[in-house]
Amino acid sequence: MSQNNLIERSLKAVWHPCTQMKQHEHLPLIPIVRGEGAWLFDQNGKRYLDAISSWWVNLFGHCNPRINAAIIDQLGKIEHVMLAGATHAPAVELAERLSALAPAGLGHCFYASDGASAVEIALKMSFHYWRNASVRTGKTEKNQFICLQNSYHGETLGALSVTDVAVFKDAYAPLLRQCALVPTPDYRYARQAGSSTESPQDCAIRAAAALRTHLEQHHASTAAFIVEPLVQCAAGMGMYHADYLKQARLLCDEFEVHLIADEIAVGFGRTGTLFACEQAGIAPDLMCLSKGLSGGYLPLSAVLATDNIYQAFYHDDPARGFLHSHSYSGNALACRAALATLDIFEQDDVIAKNRNTAAILNEKAGALSAHPKVKNFRQCGMIWAFEADTDDPVFARKFFAAALQNELLLRPIGKTIYFMPPYIIDANEMDFLVQGTIAALNVTL
Repeated sequence: MSQNNLIERSLKAVWHPCTQMKQHEHLPLIPIVRGEGAWLFDQNGKRYLDAISSWWVNLFGHCNPRINAAIIDQLGKIEHVMLAGATHAPAVELAERLSALAPAGLGHCFYASDGASAVEIALKMSFHYWRNASVRTGKTEKNQFICLQNSYHGETLGALSVTDVAVFKDAYAPLLRQCALVPTPDYRYARQAGSSTESPQDCAIRAAAALRTHLEQHHASTAAFIVEPLVQCAAGMGMYHADYLKQARLLCDEFEVHLIADEIAVGFGRTGTLFACEQAGIAPDLMCLSKGLSGGYLPLSAVLATDNIYQAFYHDDPARGFLHSHSYSGNALACRAALATLDIFEQDDVIAKNRNTAAILNEKAGALSAHPKVKNFRQCGMIWAFEADTDDPVFARKFFAAALQNELLLRPIGKTIYFMPPYIIDANEMDFLVQGTIAALNVTL
């Protein structure tokens, strides 16, 4: 199949995600035929460094032999069986291992297929918990949710209701449930306001005070507060101090509100610890996981819940159970890929290695951070981001194309350029990434 034929066929048959399809009249698709390590290869043999881990999912490289072997082994046993009324070893073992690795108290694992689905589940669990618990507590009105300014939690209707990114949300506003917004602790906002004295910690405490004010007034009707720990990714990698999470946990306890940690993008080592919540020393009531969970191989997500939440559904009455499902819940192949991913974390001491990788890339990125058109260069674990100093409304599209010319797969969020490379990126590939990014900036700006 020729390259052009594959592109033409895709444009006729495939509706690509998060895409204005008409733009592909001028910006060709990349016809990928294989991957190896941090690289993707197209039909012409041109390579691209996957600097965003294929939408933040690929942790240990494409076609990783250890994950491949685990999936192949599982294929010879059972590929899938419904998880209603049946069970299988990969689902059980993965749930046990996730519970052991997660912050204390998260002992019950509910499987789904993707991040947005996990958020839907967490929201429904919280709402239904308060409904079930109302018999005992009398708290019948706790059915509202709070999210952060600029939050992103997915694009299904429930997840979109707790999202504050206009390009995704505005068109569907009539379909969505109202959600309360509280100020973001993203430190870029202090800088934009011209503050020369407010530290990231000060910014976090100020935002937490606003959360307190809201809860003082609305806690009786609030079921849960959902937050992306440490980094608001789709908001342009907005980073904030861990003290905000500490304060949020205390406030949710004080006002009897669930804390939902959306670790979909930031979990599994991306912020420097296995889970971002660890850096605040807190445990949420519900934790959503996906993306890196299966090493970038297969659709899989999970919601971890406390025993207190689980027990609210444990009853003789079926209507009090959590009646949520999808056909491929706990898919055996996906769970086996996730188990292989966790094996790599354990056997290769990945978190410690990532600290060394981040230090090397920080040093190599010096020329990039000093570039006259780079603003707010920042890093959290294995995430790097900066804003391009430009008012060009189509900058993202131009930079994406320029990066491809430099054999880099980078997908800016507006004016924010970010790196989320696979953890196996080596020193030469880091040099390639930094120099290619500078070259793409120089062409674009």
